[in-house]
Amino acid sequence: MQDHLPPGPAAADTPLGPDSLLWRLGFPRTSLLLAGRALLLQTMHPVVGAGVRDFSTFREDPWGRLDRTLVSLQAQLFGGAAAVDEAARLRQLHRSIRGVGFDGQPYSALNPQAYAWVHLSNFDTTLCFNRWFGRRLSPSQQKELYAEWRQVGRVLGIRQAHMPPDLAALHAYVRQTVADTLEDNETARELLGSLRLDDVGSPPWPLFPEPLWRALRPAGRLLLYDTTVGTLPSALRQKLGLRWTARDRRRLQAFAVVARAAAAPVPDRLLQYPMAFRAQQASRRMAQGRAS
Repeated sequence: MQDHLPPGPAAADTPLGPDSLLWRLGFPRTSLLLAGRALLLQTMHPVVGAGVRDFSTFREDPWGRLDRTLVSLQAQLFGGAAAVDEAARLRQLHRSIRGVGFDGQPYSALNPQAYAWVHLSNFDTTLCFNRWFGRRLSPSQQKELYAEWRQVGRVLGIRQAHMPPDLAALHAYVRQTVADTLEDNETARELLGSLRLDDVGSPPWPLFPEPLWRALRPAGRLLLYDTTVGTLPSALRQKLGLRWTARDRRRLQAFAVVARAAAAPVPDRLLQYPMAFRAQQASRRMAQGRAS
């Protein structure tokens, strides 16, 4: 199996722009609710989990690591020409991530299947977020969004052969990966343990001083468990031995209703991450120009 990616995107693989559905939809801050789900899907892949175990700073600096991940993802999706630079940076970064995996065999972070899984599992989590907390997407919109995600993947240097060709194939690929590849491992367990927030300090945000963080930590612990565990494929809950009852699901459903209602009146300039908001504005200007 090859453990390297192509040197960069082909000339025809251009970043997304203001004519894309993704730029119109943006990237709301509420998507952070499923950050744990995305990370768990990724770290349960044996190559990704081993790389995170050996090289990640998420234990020492969880908020900083999360912020850097969000900045990178925004650049990939909304950076325009900067997406090409971000793709090159990521490929260079991952070249040095090598070691011995959980099974005692060598691994490389540029393993093409593992590299593609990180990108595609982010898309699966994006669909999951919109089902639970975000904007309802029609079947045609989901297909269009996946086509754009594949375009982003090609810019990242992921070969077309490692990305399912359409949405139906993507769903089948996720089910197969969940069944045959993802596993319970020490990194996933450590990530699950972090949901308790016991050793996690307050976020470095002005509205979260340490006393407030201590007061909100119990509710945050329950919320993180619900949004992470409750939105996982049931097969992964079984692999991890996680309890999830009908009562738990009703609690998550009730929270989803509240979250949607709370987000609805928030203006985009506050709801969206900054780069996503600028992308939305560019998309709207393009639409207005076409209409005039």
